[in-house]
Amino acid sequence: MKKTGYIYHPLYLEHETGSHPENPGRLRAITHKLEETGLISRLSPLEPRAATAEEIALNHPERYMDSVARACESGMSRLDMDTAISTKSYDSALLAAGAGLTAVDAVLDGTCDNVFCAVRPPGHHAEETRSMGFCLFNNVAIAARYAMTKKGLNRVFIFDWDVHHGNGTQHSFYADPNIYYSSTHQFPFYPGTGDKDETGTGDGLGTTLNFPMRAFSNDADYISVVKDKLIPEMFRFKPDLIIISSGFDAHEDDPLANVSLTTECFGEMTRLIRGAADEICQGRLISMLEGGYNYEALADSVYIHLENLLS
Repeated sequence: MKKTGYIYHPLYLEHETGSHPENPGRLRAITHKLEETGLISRLSPLEPRAATAEEIALNHPERYMDSVARACESGMSRLDMDTAISTKSYDSALLAAGAGLTAVDAVLDGTCDNVFCAVRPPGHHAEETRSMGFCLFNNVAIAARYAMTKKGLNRVFIFDWDVHHGNGTQHSFYADPNIYYSSTHQFPFYPGTGDKDETGTGDGLGTTLNFPMRAFSNDADYISVVKDKLIPEMFRFKPDLIIISSGFDAHEDDPLANVSLTTECFGEMTRLIRGAADEICQGRLISMLEGGYNYEALADSVYIHLENLLS
């Protein structure tokens, strides 16, 4: 059995968003499911630390960080049309980004085989200089850059299975040949990026791979992409670490999209990616929560995701 780290902190609940779809109830539902089933006792708890300004600056300039901090401190209720904030949102965002750094340290020093980060706010829509789509800082991008620049890794592979394309993550690494970004997502759909002809630029040409999926795509469609196209590309790239942007809003019961995945599909995708990580990079695998807005579907999907990380 794998040793699976689990990162959570009560401060994530203090990113108050009111009736917004991305709200504290999401993490409460996950916590309840893991405690009710007893799965929480099989996980290895890890305490996240807040990312420092220097670490956030691996992906976001200081002026952007300062603008987010000021907005939260001032009592503003939104950073943009989609992204709700409160006075504790900046602190929560630092701790969400820091969870990725804690996870990187844990899998590289052998504390855990893999790690799941139950964090909020999510991150994959955050561009280098602006918030977007419920996201303040790009948690996965910061973790990937930390692994490369601070921990000495040569290559990182990011797989984003959130139903929305991770525009911010793609743009962060679009010209980087050493950080590979791949995404399955409903298309055309928010945020409008992620067409199949978006493959990188300059030295990064060929290290972006998008799989635009039609509305009502099902388990078979996704599993075929993962088995036949994504995993062979992972073996070709040979990363030192794999990171999943694990949004669960492609679930058939999610209210914000139109993809028809079952809970079991998330388990099977996890099993396939975990198996690839075992063969390619000594099992080094990190998963960071992105979307998922039906409480029951989210909690069930995280449960089966963790079951397959543990097995």
